[in-house]
Amino acid sequence: MSYKTDKGQKTIIEFLSPFGKLNQNNRWLRMASLIPWERFEKKYIERFCPDNGRPAVSFRVALGTLLIQRETGFSDVETLQAIVENPYMQCFIGLPSFVIEPPFCASTIVNFRKYITAAMIDEVNEYLFHPGKDEDGDFDSDGGDEDAAVGIGKSGDVDGAGSDEVPVNSGTLVVDATCFPAWIAYPTDVGLLNEAREKLEKMVDVLHSHSGGAKPRTYRRLARRDYLRFVKQKKPKKKVVRRAIGQQLRYVKRDLGYVDGLISRVGDGVLPRVHREWLGIIRLLYDQQEEMYEDRKHSVDNRIVSISQSHVRPIVRGKSRSPVEFGSKVTLSVVGGYSFVERLSWDAYNESGDLIPCLSRYRAIYGCYPERVLVDKLFRNRVNLGYCGARGIRLSGPRLGRPVKEVDKSVLSVERVDSADRNVVEGCFGVVKMRYGLACVRARLRSGSELCVSLGFLWMNLKRMLRFLLSYLFSVIFRVFSSVFCIFACFRHSRLFAFQNMGQLYA
Repeated sequence: MSYKTDKGQKTIIEFLSPFGKLNQNNRWLRMASLIPWERFEKKYIERFCPDNGRPAVSFRVALGTLLIQRETGFSDVETLQAIVENPYMQCFIGLPSFVIEPPFCASTIVNFRKYITAAMIDEVNEYLFHPGKDEDGDFDSDGGDEDAAVGIGKSGDVDGAGSDEVPVNSGTLVVDATCFPAWIAYPTDVGLLNEAREKLEKMVDVLHSHSGGAKPRTYRRLARRDYLRFVKQKKPKKKVVRRAIGQQLRYVKRDLGYVDGLISRVGDGVLPRVHREWLGIIRLLYDQQEEMYEDRKHSVDNRIVSISQSHVRPIVRGKSRSPVEFGSKVTLSVVGGYSFVERLSWDAYNESGDLIPCLSRYRAIYGCYPERVLVDKLFRNRVNLGYCGARGIRLSGPRLGRPVKEVDKSVLSVERVDSADRNVVEGCFGVVKMRYGLACVRARLRSGSELCVSLGFLWMNLKRMLRFLLSYLFSVIFRVFSSVFCIFACFRHSRLFAFQNMGQLYA
């Protein structure tokens, strides 16, 4: 494969394919020219040992495969099959020629999600779509005390006593938060305890096979019968639910005792690694469920809602359709139509506290504060209003306190425009969830789920940039065509006018 370098961007000129020359206007080839592959290759290689084992797969192959999977929504096996069947996808991931054999195993895609972190993807996203970076990938601003640069004291007031300089704000910043649900079953106390009991029974079987002697009685058939009797009821009463929880708690307690006794005899080394991880999670789950059962409450700190994905926490959203969601909570900022992940957390938090860090980050990148910030009512607290007011930033939304009887029509029109412009962030949430699979994140590992979120926003921004370039190209072609058409029309009109004058002259 040969390349043509232009300001660090590589444009593919030739790809050895038995089907002939590839179309340079294909979406995969155009997308490949937008991504600075070699710029982040060094950071990716640093995660591997240089003198041990087989050479690592290149960053372009790894990231390109993950982007293809995010675009198609395929599984690991289906993604690899699609790459083998499509020469444009092979060219996108940097293969020199078309191959009919898989360039790597499907299980290698799991390692791609381990070696490429969400922080690396966010860095690529910021480098491509934040214009305030230099050639080394750093921000033009030194990131120091930006408040001191514009004369803002620690109290939040503007120190304008001895200076006539006023910070010039420009641009629009849109901030909002949402939750990306994980691929787990809806958690119930009885269901979680039943799952824990079944996993403990498997551990008892493995430990007993190495210890010998009489096998402990786990009453698994009775426990299964009690669980099925409960789940077959459509709307069980509170007493029935409490009795079912108590039964499953006692079954889990008995199995935990058996597991501890067998481990003391043969050790926990005979258990598989995943069983040892489950055992620690089940112990914490049992303590939480017992605490809620004894105290007759329905909430506890850091509540576990999935044994296989213990990092998932309940996020109370207050929406009418889904008041509680189970996944990661993300604060998103939108600048110029491009989306950036400002914060990702698996624990519930108040997103209004992220507004000031977002504004400081905006100033570190662009050298000034935004002229207006478009947010919902949750962000309009006294701290944020005071911070924005001291810096001349207009924070959209209604004022705090009692509603005013008479409101200026100009103020209402401005609020109406801000409310309409804020819909861009809601559109970003809808597109990235429904189009790029973040409405149900299927990755099981915590790092893999975070990577899927970052990849979704990176791919959405890349496609937006590609659409912008295509529209710009079409506009240039239209302008050139319009100019040529105008010149031709003027020339034709002048010739007709000359012929008419000649006819009148000879008449």
